Amino acid sequence: MRMKFLMLVYIDEALLEALPQEEFDRLMRGCLQHADELACEGRLLASQQLEPPRTARSIRHRDGRTRVYDGPFAETKEVLAGFNLLEADSLEEAVRIAEGFPWSRFGSIEVRPVRDIDAVRRRVGA
Repeated sequence: MRMKFLMLVYIDEALLEALPQEEFDRLMRGCLQHADELACEGRLLASQQLEPPRTARSIRHRDGRTRVYDGPFAETKEVLAGFNLLEADSLEEAVRIAEGFPWSRFGSIEVRPVRDIDAVRRRVGA
């Protein structure tokens, strides 16, 4: 039975910005072609890039107060740049699929199983 995995792509913007435009375009073209192949195989369910962190807002609710902050809340060199929703037979297979994308050279790729929200819904009676 196939399971779903979220592939989170984190990049170090400085490393990516240091690439010549032609090299970035070549990598992106290959990435999109790879994604299209995975989609045709039924392995890639969704894929999106995110706008830069400066366009984000983070919301925190603490001690009865809600605060909205500009940008990502975590201070880190690597920022979330996009995601892919994969379907694979195992975590190992999902990791192999993620290895086919070039972005770990410019940050990291996190592969995490997606929890069955319907099972949670049943468990909590929602």
